[in-house]
Amino acid sequence: MSTMYKCMIVEDEPLARQVLEKYIDGHPCLELVAVCNDALEAQRVLLQQPVALVFLDINLPRLSGISFLKGLVQPPCIVFTTAYAEYAVEGFELDAADYLLKPFSFERFLKAVNKAIARLDNRQARPSNDVPPAIFIRSDKKVYRLNIEDILYIEALDDYAKVMTGQAQYLVNDTLKSLSEQLPDTHFLRIHKSYIIAKERIVFIEGNYVRVGDKDVPIGASYRDAVQGLIGTDQHRKKK
Repeated sequence: MSTMYKCMIVEDEPLARQVLEKYIDGHPCLELVAVCNDALEAQRVLLQQPVALVFLDINLPRLSGISFLKGLVQPPCIVFTTAYAEYAVEGFELDAADYLLKPFSFERFLKAVNKAIARLDNRQARPSNDVPPAIFIRSDKKVYRLNIEDILYIEALDDYAKVMTGQAQYLVNDTLKSLSEQLPDTHFLRIHKSYIIAKERIVFIEGNYVRVGDKDVPIGASYRDAVQGLIGTDQHRKKK
């Protein structure tokens, strides 16, 4: 069973609240427990129950989202939402998981949630028998939870990306760069402008190709050093 993350919306604009409520409702691992019009109302909610993730508007009545966050002793994971790009720097300085600039798509929302969940999972180490780390992708009008260890490779297809696992493939309306930012470097390596591969799923390396599963993935000229570095790292581990 997937872990559920309790979340809260702090937003004074009705339309923005509706969008977030819709997006959260479409995510299989988010549970919306409160919707607040201002930061003071959000403060009361946090005193009453634990909340893992807060979608926090910056421009709020009475108390700004930034001032609210600065006043929290043990803040939950924060994703800022605002219509003003100039607040982005200050938002990240406060260690927010991500910053959503209105209006934002469901795909961009998913990326922010993936970052937040990764951060939440790092805060609380999982038992060895718990579910492995995962990301969420949108494909064929559904949201899928993909275990990191199940992904073989990701291929760029113009404005889309094909995520290949051992069981299925998913066409995602997202770029390779965006997806790569959600994947741990310890498990994945970009070996071509159009390919990211899972290091643990490499079968062999021959010439300018890497066999991953039953796929021969080309090695781009500018990525050869990265592949060579991977070989060197593995050989160093074997000697120890």
